[in-house]
Amino acid sequence: MNTTAGIDPTVPPSGNGCAECETGGGWWVHLRRCAQCGHVGCCDSSPAQHASAHAAATGHPVIQSFEPGEHWFWDYGTEKFLNGPKLAPPEHHPADQAVPGPAHRLPRNWEEQIH
Repeated sequence: MNTTAGIDPTVPPSGNGCAECETGGGWWVHLRRCAQCGHVGCCDSSPAQHASAHAAATGHPVIQSFEPGEHWFWDYGTEKFLNGPKLAPPEHHPADQAVPGPAHRLPRNWEEQIH
């Protein structure tokens, strides 16, 4: 199975957008995928920072970018990039999905709200 603690390559992502932002009507800058359980959350530049909140709440330390063309992993515990295996598909949100997004929920001053 996996060779890196905190990574399960068999688990698919939870959806195409940040799970909490989708439920609560929020928006995100970029998306991150928990490499252990597949939870998709918003990055730390996003207003709500759901990916790092998920890591803190669950103890799941490793994320992978969920952006097209990005394959890097980050370990919140060590605060370092790391190499990881190919995760279950899909590897990123749909290429035609707005970034930041979702487009219909972005406030006019979204650039002033990023971290």
